[in-house]
Amino acid sequence: MPANKDDGGWKKFLWNSEKGELMGRTGSSWFKITLFYVVFYGCLAGVFIGTIQAMLLTLNDFKPTWQDRVAPPGLSHTPRVDKSEVSYSVNSFETYLPFTRALREFVSQYDDANQVDQTKFDDCGLEPAEYKLRGDLDDNAGVRKACRFSRKWLGPCSGLEDETFGFKEGKPCIIVKLNRIVNFRPRPPSSNDSIPPEAAPKVQPNVIPLFCTNKREEDVGKIGEIKYYGIGSGFPLQYYPYYGKRLHPQYLQPLVAVQFANLTQNEELRIECKVYGENIDYNEKDRYQGRFDLKITINNV
Repeated sequence: MPANKDDGGWKKFLWNSEKGELMGRTGSSWFKITLFYVVFYGCLAGVFIGTIQAMLLTLNDFKPTWQDRVAPPGLSHTPRVDKSEVSYSVNSFETYLPFTRALREFVSQYDDANQVDQTKFDDCGLEPAEYKLRGDLDDNAGVRKACRFSRKWLGPCSGLEDETFGFKEGKPCIIVKLNRIVNFRPRPPSSNDSIPPEAAPKVQPNVIPLFCTNKREEDVGKIGEIKYYGIGSGFPLQYYPYYGKRLHPQYLQPLVAVQFANLTQNEELRIECKVYGENIDYNEKDRYQGRFDLKITINNV
């Protein structure tokens, strides 16, 4: 009997025929509470959507609204490898094939055949020049032209004459670029005071100099000659500023090819490359901000 009474209790809670209640509420009560929550959550959704729309009104499709905390550009290189280690044997094609394949795929973007459209590309000269300004960061002027950059300017590191990019001869090349930042205008060093004495000869007008040297003291004398190829052996200012993907879809970053012509073989060497400029800083927590270091081991046994 008690069990039957309990069963009748929960059944009565679900539907009380005497009072006409469903789960303890009448039809009008359910209607009122449903209406309340519909209005309540509708208002919340309206406030959220209104806030998002108001925020979107402050944004520009072509120009970043806030750039006051944007870090200076990173310095990156190709080939990119795990732990920044390039290790191979000059006697084994398979050991350096991944490096040359990555280089070949990267520089193919700079083939002359991809830059023939006169409506999209300009000839900006083979010497460093001042910034190439192409209007404000808005859509009034439409898509902007980009400066041509031919891979043949990278000399023996272009892959046009030597498909192994020097790896076969124990003289490997790497391709270096400054990462893109919309409307960023790198400023060259104003004097030699902010750069190492050995890098001072690379300072010249209208170019951001790149300099590579040994990272460790024990590698002094083991790096040998380092050759630089590109416009002014650095990053020329006429390729800046960058206007973003919408206004500058065909933009090509200037490149610098670095060839290590006489590395000591059968040893692990640490090399650091840096760019120098008034508005380019370095961060110990970010090893690619304005610089990078690379481990290279070339074996011949």
